[in-house]
Amino acid sequence: MIDEQLAQTSNVLVYSAMLVYTGALGAFAADLSGHGRVLSADAPAADRVADRELVTAGAGERPAEPGAPATPGAPAPGTPESGSPTAGTPGSGTAGTAVPPRRKAAGIAVSLTWLAFALHLGGVVARGLSAHRPPWGNMYEFTITGAVVITGVFLATLLRRDLRYLGTFVVGPVLLSLGLAIAVLYTQSAQLLPALRSIWLVIHVTVAFTASALFTIGFSATVLQLVQDRRERATAAGRPPVRGRFMALLPGSGELERTAYRLNAVAFPLWTFTVMAGAIWAERSWGRYWNWDPKEVWSFVIWVVYAGYLHARATRGWDGRRAAYLGLAGFACVLFNFGVVNVFFPGLHAYSGVG
Repeated sequence: MIDEQLAQTSNVLVYSAMLVYTGALGAFAADLSGHGRVLSADAPAADRVADRELVTAGAGERPAEPGAPATPGAPAPGTPESGSPTAGTPGSGTAGTAVPPRRKAAGIAVSLTWLAFALHLGGVVARGLSAHRPPWGNMYEFTITGAVVITGVFLATLLRRDLRYLGTFVVGPVLLSLGLAIAVLYTQSAQLLPALRSIWLVIHVTVAFTASALFTIGFSATVLQLVQDRRERATAAGRPPVRGRFMALLPGSGELERTAYRLNAVAFPLWTFTVMAGAIWAERSWGRYWNWDPKEVWSFVIWVVYAGYLHARATRGWDGRRAAYLGLAGFACVLFNFGVVNVFFPGLHAYSGVG
C-alpha cells in the first residue's frame, strides 16, 4: 500500500532542497571569487595547510615551526612587527596575503548545505516510508539517495578537514543529479521487486552509496588538481594564466592530489565490500555468486581500475598527472556503471524503472 501523501511530501522536500542547494552553490562560488583567503599558487603545501587551519580557527598567528630556534629580539613566528600594516589584525599571515577574520561566504555556504542536506534527507526518508521499504528501488531513488550520501560524506569530512574549497564542485554535481532525477528519471513510488526484498539490499547498497560518494569527491579534487597543475606549469614558464583566477584560492596541485588519493583510498575497501556483499546476495537470490551480469562485470571493472590506481600510487611512485588520469578513468567507470549500465543494459539488475 503506497502512501501518496508521503510521496508528495517527499517531492516537496526534494524541491525545497534543490532551492537551498542553489543558494549554497552561489555562496560557495562567492567564496571562491575572493571572499576567502587568497592562497598563492606557488606557496608550499605545508604553508597552505597551516593557513587554512588558521582561517578555520579564526587565528591570527602562524604557528612556529617545530624545533625552530627563537631569535633574541626578533618577533615570534607569524607575529607582525610593531607598526607594520598588519600588526594586531586578526587573520594576518605571511607578507603579500590578506586573510579576512572570517570567510563569511564559506560559512553561509556550509550552513545552507546543512539545511539542504536536512531537507534532502527528509525527502529520501519520506519516499521510503511512503512505500514501507528502503528508498532505492529504482533509478530515481538511487539518484536522490546517492546525492544525499555525497552531501553527507562531504559535510562529515568538513568536521575533520577544511575542504570548503571543494564545496562548489560537490554541491554543483549534487544539484545536477537532483535535476536529472526529477526531469528524466522520476518514477512513482511503488513496491520492491521480489528479488530486492532482502536485508542485503540495505547492506550492499548503503556501502556502495558511501564508496561512490567518496569517489565523487575524490574526482572533484582530481579535476582541480589537473587544472592547478597546468596553471603552476604556466606560471613557472613565465606565462601566468589570466583566466580562472579563483584557482589562486585553492591549494597547490600536490595537496589536491594527496586529498584525492586519501579519499579514494578510503573508498576502495568500501567498494571491495560492495562487490563481496553483492556476490553473497546474488547467491541467495539466484543460486550463484557470479552471473556475469553487466552490473557485476562493471562493478568489478571499477574495482580493478581503482586497485591499479592505488597500487601505482603507493608502490610505483606514480603521482601528479599520471595518478590523476588513472583516478579519472576509475570515476568514468563509476559514471558508466551508474548512468549507462543501469538504464540501457538488460540483465538481472535492470531495476531502473525508466522507459
